[in-house]
Amino acid sequence: MSPLRRSTRLWSSAVTAALALSLAGAGQASAADVNNAKNAGFESGLSNWTCSAGSGTTVSAPVHGGSAALKATPAGQDDAQCAQTVAVQPNATYSLSAWVQGGYAFLGVSGTGTTDVSTWTPDSASWKQLTTSFTTGAATTSVTVYTHGWYGQAAYYADDVSVYGPDGGGGGDPGPTVPAAPGGLAVSGTTSSSVSLAWNAVSGATGYNVYRDGTKVTAVSGTSATVTGLAASTSYSFQVTATNSAGESGKSAAVTGTTAASGGGGGGGGALPRHAVTGYWQNFNNGATVQKLSDVSSQYDIIAVAFADATTTPGAVSFTLDSAGLGGYTVDQFKADIAAKHAAGKKVVVSVGGQNGTVSVSDSASAANFANSVYSLMQTYGFDGVDIDLENGLNPTYMSQALRSLSAKAGSSLVITMAPQTIDMQSTSAGYFQTALNVKDILTVVNTQYYNSGSMLGCDGKVYSQGSVDFLTALACIQLEGGLSPSQVGLGVPASTSAAGSGYVSPTVLDNALDCLTRATNCGSFKPSRTYPDLRGAMTWSTNWDAAAGGSWSGTVGPHVHGLP
Repeated sequence: MSPLRRSTRLWSSAVTAALALSLAGAGQASAADVNNAKNAGFESGLSNWTCSAGSGTTVSAPVHGGSAALKATPAGQDDAQCAQTVAVQPNATYSLSAWVQGGYAFLGVSGTGTTDVSTWTPDSASWKQLTTSFTTGAATTSVTVYTHGWYGQAAYYADDVSVYGPDGGGGGDPGPTVPAAPGGLAVSGTTSSSVSLAWNAVSGATGYNVYRDGTKVTAVSGTSATVTGLAASTSYSFQVTATNSAGESGKSAAVTGTTAASGGGGGGGGALPRHAVTGYWQNFNNGATVQKLSDVSSQYDIIAVAFADATTTPGAVSFTLDSAGLGGYTVDQFKADIAAKHAAGKKVVVSVGGQNGTVSVSDSASAANFANSVYSLMQTYGFDGVDIDLENGLNPTYMSQALRSLSAKAGSSLVITMAPQTIDMQSTSAGYFQTALNVKDILTVVNTQYYNSGSMLGCDGKVYSQGSVDFLTALACIQLEGGLSPSQVGLGVPASTSAAGSGYVSPTVLDNALDCLTRATNCGSFKPSRTYPDLRGAMTWSTNWDAAAGGSWSGTVGPHVHGLP
């Protein structure tokens, strides 16, 4: 989160435009429609495809369907674009889609004769479908379909590209068939009011329906779901089907999930105040004021200790106090200070991640290791919970599984916070947002970092620049209207100009944004459609940079947050 711990990512107007265009819905296909793309699954190598600067190749793993997929690697000023010219009919509407994985991935079309469109997704640890649609002009008989990555980012994978619509006459791959029933359905976690499920991906599926006792209760795009609103100590039968434009599969084998006894889970946040201030405490010296926990202002209700460290065991974390860097601060003093914060009604959590954090939770084993190791740290030091600050992507299925396992161990007093980058909360399909929604019943607060971001989309589809009231309010609106409770939403900002590469706002600007969201006063040009008086509050990186600036951030923002309605 500081300049030495955080990467600054600048987003061009092209990226912002791609975000805006991704809001377009896909058109409905007719019975005569076909997939006009050739070699859509890369089963014939790169035949019919051209990749810039030799950036593309085909691989046998990972694949979404069949036996091959595209792997394209950005390098230098090349964004690894792979393109194909596709025959189309004039004045026709087509659905464009592809499955992607890995680094930042874009899908688009040019030469439509009307409006060229594109869509994209941040890095993803599992296959994710990108979908948009376009309409051809009166004289358009071919378009260029492309995928590409982003400068300086990891390689991306693409598979099962589809340009679905009226036959353009150029030949192509056959349309989709009804997918097979999902396999591997299992219960991944329970609380007194919810059951979490996970299953294996099905080739050709674009979504999944979840059934409880024979009745459809939800539809999702990924391979996990949490069914909420259940009675305590009750058994339910669950099944899943796979869907695409050709239809719905048969139901999977049933599994039984039994909710916990009343009071046995959920309720993250403990005795936190209605409105809370979160601050990150640095377990290192990077030029900010060195602090003991006892030095942290009483305005902070949640203190996130930054950071836990990855270990050689996949998913597991450890924590080592930097006694030397912190002026001889001992472990015993640290533990005593945590106990003193507890006595003052504060919460102290251990933060996992940061710019250099490389913790990977990508399967059931690493999820168990994560939960076990965090719980061990809670018992050793007295931490109240965990903060998820992973900046190198996360797997929503297994991180959700890990957090639910931790909740089962720690009980209803567990505090779970998150600090995603702004880009991670632009869409509910992003891994961070999915994770937050998956664990909503045990989640305390998501403090999105509204800095180091450049320009981003607000919930109204307009573009806003960081460093303004509108940026804070219009982007927070995405989470507030995207499924999180207002009590689970916080505004994260730097404590001073030294605390981040860009995006600093004065405490007054932050206070105005809080007023706008909770009271509909002091707004900028963006005015939310309703107020959110339960908004949790604000977060800053860091208590140390706040102290270096004389405590002006906490001294101004703290009383304002605590005085919200």
